[in-house]
Amino acid sequence: MYFQRLENLRIDKDMTQNDVAIYLGCQREVYRRYEKGFRQIPVDFLIKLAMLYNVSTDYLLGLTNEKKPYPRG
Repeated sequence: MYFQRLENLRIDKDMTQNDVAIYLGCQREVYRRYEKGFRQIPVDFLIKLAMLYNVSTDYLLGLTNEKKPYPRG
């Protein structure tokens, strides 16, 4: 599921759940629930996470295995 990708990307970037929560402007527990799949991620947070990890939102959502984001116009 897509939430496993969130955890893997966070760990690969040597960040804690608290680090990501601060970046998103939410509480750690809220972010933990996104990462564990207990809550749906708001679109604005999804975009911020894609930018943080330099991946596409489609990759975060599990729609593709291609990490590379689309070129920005």
